[in-house]
Amino acid sequence: MSSASTANIDVLLSEHRRFPPPEPFRSHALVRDGTFAADADRDPVAFWEARARELEWITPWHSALEWTPPFAKWFLGGTLNASVNCVDRHIRGARRNAAAIIWEGEPGDRRTLTYWDLYREVNQAANMLRALGVKKGDRVAIYLPLVPEAVVSMLACARIGAIHSVVFGGFSPDSLRDRINDAGATVLITADGGYRRGQVVPLKRNADAAIAECPTIEHVVVVQRRSGSGPDESFAEMQEGRDHWWHRLMRKAAQWCEPEVMDAEDLLFILYTSGTTGKPKGIAHSTGGYLTGAAATMKYVFDLRDDDVFWCTADVGWITGHSYLTYGPLANGATCVLYEGAPDWPTQDRFWSMCERYGVTIFYTAPTAIRAFMKWGTSFVTPHDLSRLRLLGSVGEPINPEAWIWYHEVIGKGRCPIVDTWWQTETGAIMITPLPGATETKPGSATMPFPGIRAALMDANANEIVEGGGLLTITHPWPSMLRTIWGDRQRYVDTYFSKWPGRPDLYFAGDGAKRDADGYYWILGRVDDVLNVAGHRIGTMEVESALVDHPAVAEAAVVGKHHELKGQAIAAFVTLRAGHHASSELRDTLREHVALKIGALARPDDILFSADLPKTRSGKIMRRLLRDIAEGRALGDTTTLADPSVVASLKDQYESQES
Repeated sequence: MSSASTANIDVLLSEHRRFPPPEPFRSHALVRDGTFAADADRDPVAFWEARARELEWITPWHSALEWTPPFAKWFLGGTLNASVNCVDRHIRGARRNAAAIIWEGEPGDRRTLTYWDLYREVNQAANMLRALGVKKGDRVAIYLPLVPEAVVSMLACARIGAIHSVVFGGFSPDSLRDRINDAGATVLITADGGYRRGQVVPLKRNADAAIAECPTIEHVVVVQRRSGSGPDESFAEMQEGRDHWWHRLMRKAAQWCEPEVMDAEDLLFILYTSGTTGKPKGIAHSTGGYLTGAAATMKYVFDLRDDDVFWCTADVGWITGHSYLTYGPLANGATCVLYEGAPDWPTQDRFWSMCERYGVTIFYTAPTAIRAFMKWGTSFVTPHDLSRLRLLGSVGEPINPEAWIWYHEVIGKGRCPIVDTWWQTETGAIMITPLPGATETKPGSATMPFPGIRAALMDANANEIVEGGGLLTITHPWPSMLRTIWGDRQRYVDTYFSKWPGRPDLYFAGDGAKRDADGYYWILGRVDDVLNVAGHRIGTMEVESALVDHPAVAEAAVVGKHHELKGQAIAAFVTLRAGHHASSELRDTLREHVALKIGALARPDDILFSADLPKTRSGKIMRRLLRDIAEGRALGDTTTLADPSVVASLKDQYESQES
């Protein structure tokens, strides 16, 4: 973007519905008015110091913030241990025998770990790693299904000061290899297999293929996941001297491990995220700042209390699973549900049967899952008692207003506030969100920055846009911000702090957003996905929301394709709700519906009906591949897709429609 005008994004969608906090919820909420946010706005550093004091420190800090843009250090001189904060301090009090983890495997096997159980297993696993030669600062790769051992492994690393790098269990051997080599990991923790839609994912076999080209790996620890009397050798061929069964090492390990004293700025973990260059970026997070951000947002965004049962449906392989399945909840002594498998296995009511079975009170999931629930219909929801739910959350990408309304009415029965949260791997914790007891929500808006976070919209010349569409930026450092990209300090600067020359203090999130007259933020999607139609810059989220507003549509993805006159034309890929069928009449109806809803300039040129859309394993729609299809290009890399066959089928459909 070379000029101010190209940074502004047209605002098309208008949403007038308002939902104040329900009085029964507000009257008991941790935050009930604007005082909490107002205090933070006056002095964000003091606010974050107060939140940090809610953790347990070994040594207090002498200085809260050192900011040499674009590099920040928080809580200088302070020491702590993340494992102690997540486990030890709870076993000294009333949470000792409370459930920390309620786990269910896809086949139906179940385990519950109290905080005392978790404490014992974390200590043993930490001693196990020390016995394998792992020291403070060493890197440990974790490649597991969503089983309790994944959380135990992370906390065990934290206990001894090792830096963990969790790799999602759905990733390919090549993806695992690249992440291990970039981090220089010496130990890999994996499993013989994991379950997904009734099939076994051969994790150990994949791991063996990966580490054949990983010279730094010295030991592989294997969790036995497969049922039966013994390990299934077809999934876990063990190499003598290098490979070890988790359960055998744990039996030998002592039940107390002295926690390492960690400086606040010592790294806690590396988590890889996709980069535009094709080389994954190792996002590096510190111990003190990250834990402060994750714990504080967990407590106040979700209005957490001791009797809550919290279910974040993400995998620990993603930042959401780090912050809101592991560190944030456990630092607060919460009870968490972990589920290994797919939401539609063996039937499409799996999530709701689990909510009923475990008495889930807070449910946090992705918009793509919500739209899938819409597509499947309410018949899978209504048989289940969801009366214990008191708060709903959304994470991962912008939620369409109609999906928000469906979530509110069908799942929340109109009585549960919704926290629509915006944040990133790089931010470590939630950045823009309602506070459910204090914020009037608007469907589709993430509302306001979390207290202590300063956000703004900018044009291409770093002029602030008070109302309208622009580039979303963070203007003040926050504790849980990434510290660097592992092994590439310059890439950190170039990627996140070079959008506006001469302003290394401005973090550019890569997202476009709009700000309304009330100061509410509406995330419009990645700037790379913004459409340029006849001189108008249109956010994909607004066109997609207009399509999902139609009662026949469950999900939509919009991309631009080259057009001789307009510059770009709009191509839409649409998934219908149960009971609706594709037709040329419906295609025309949807085009006119978009024109009526947000204007004729946003009317799609092409609409393709599809049973599914290409998504990553974290549930995000891969619009890059849809652009390839619409433009008639060869398909790019599909290795991160949950189901690569979807995109090939779409390409064939699109080409046959064009012909």
